Amino acid sequence: MLSARFAKNSLALLFLLPCFVLAAAQGPPADLDAWIARSMNEFDVPGMAVTIVKDGRVVVAKGYGVRKLGAPTPVDEHTMFGIGSNTKAFTTAALAMLVDEGKLAWDDPVYQRLPGFQMYDPYVSHEMTIRDLLTHRSGMGLGEGDLLIFPHTTYTRDDIIHRLRYMKPVSSFRSRYAYDNLLYITAGQIIPAVTGISWDDFIRQRIFLPLGMKATNLSNAAFRPGGDYAFPHSRVDGKLQVVEFGNLDNAAPAGAINSSTADMAQWVIVQLGRGRLPNSDRRLFSEKQSREMWSAQTILPTGDPSPSLLALKTNFSAYGLGWGLRDYHGRKLVGHTGGVSGFVSRVMLVPEENLGVVILTNAEEGGAFDSILYHIVDAYFGLPPIDWIAAFKAAKEHEEQAAAEVEKRLTNFRAKDSKPSLSLEKYAGVYADAWYGTATIRAGNGNLVLSFEHTPTMVGELEHWQYDTFKTHWRDRTIADAFVTFSLRPDGAIEHFKMAPVSPLADFSFDYQDVLFEPVGKK
Repeated sequence: MLSARFAKNSLALLFLLPCFVLAAAQGPPADLDAWIARSMNEFDVPGMAVTIVKDGRVVVAKGYGVRKLGAPTPVDEHTMFGIGSNTKAFTTAALAMLVDEGKLAWDDPVYQRLPGFQMYDPYVSHEMTIRDLLTHRSGMGLGEGDLLIFPHTTYTRDDIIHRLRYMKPVSSFRSRYAYDNLLYITAGQIIPAVTGISWDDFIRQRIFLPLGMKATNLSNAAFRPGGDYAFPHSRVDGKLQVVEFGNLDNAAPAGAINSSTADMAQWVIVQLGRGRLPNSDRRLFSEKQSREMWSAQTILPTGDPSPSLLALKTNFSAYGLGWGLRDYHGRKLVGHTGGVSGFVSRVMLVPEENLGVVILTNAEEGGAFDSILYHIVDAYFGLPPIDWIAAFKAAKEHEEQAAAEVEKRLTNFRAKDSKPSLSLEKYAGVYADAWYGTATIRAGNGNLVLSFEHTPTMVGELEHWQYDTFKTHWRDRTIADAFVTFSLRPDGAIEHFKMAPVSPLADFSFDYQDVLFEPVGKK
């Protein structure tokens, strides 16, 4: 978004060799470089950068591998990566600064700060607070509305916020956790509403500048040829390859920051310092706001992890304000993952140990960064070693096998000899969804082509699957394919079409299940 094997005599060793255990807990793993190389090889990651901060000091800041597959230029500690949803903590920090300044409060109603703000349910529109925007408990479904931002659309931030009013909830307000991006965009727009300064300028001037995050930017449009930045990589039709940078300017408060481990180290130092700038009496935000951001706001269920990852079973799990919260071996972990097209990242803080870890990668493999993260954390905790690489690899294989079985069942039960109810040209036309907008289906040369009006890259052929269900074959193969199913009226006219992801592994931001396209002008 993401197995405990303790030595038989580990308890005895804790008592017999306390000096050894204490010493082992003071630094990063001795085999860190080799471990990272193995993880990158196992998960097929071209490039990675890692930072470890301990007691306010940067212990490790190092790059591994290459910025771009097939090119020799190495990653270093200054190489820029997309950090995705790790941006959310910057947005909440900016709001925390405004709370400190008395310009707003966490529990201010959103409509008072953003006139015209409206959700589907009038009660929610009235009761939604700034805190609610940040805690994934709005009643919207997982990733609902993400097709307004990903793949890149022509909608502006204000357009996106306006369209929230058309998104039907899937649960009652504040009753259930469901990760979303659109309300973080909304939270970001509160900043210019209150200060007159754009979210972008506020983050640059009030966070990046005082922290000395000189290279960090808010858009990959800032990258120039020859610059020190990594290229995004994705597995397309089974093969890892370089893909286009995804434009997230309209979703920036939710996930557009690009940074390096050298710069992110400064961010981690301030976070672990509870808002205090290093070597200074100045603060980014108060200790009170730090506690607020790291306090449980939305409780998450604590189910059993994959069999190979039972050592990660938690006693509690929650979401704070821009941070995920959980426990591990008696310590509270404060962290977040981030993912944008071709990049995934991990930031983890262990406040009790004054320890922070940042891992940035240029491939979409969460197991790669987590297998390194827990190897590092275990070393600082003085725990017996676990082969986290093998554990996360097994979890990935288990997930992929389960998905393959689902797709196999779909194929086996497919009525291959069935025909569409209508001639192909009768499926053609303009269709509209209440919150997305319009999509067009064109017929020609025995084919149907579907295109989403506000998403330039979402153009693809519709291949007949069975009955009145078709399967997309997007021309941009980084976009997850979908089933498109038409429903007919009694007179044979098309009533609407729905969509659903083909693969259970499709990213939740492909929220096809949330759209309902009806013919325009054919009631």
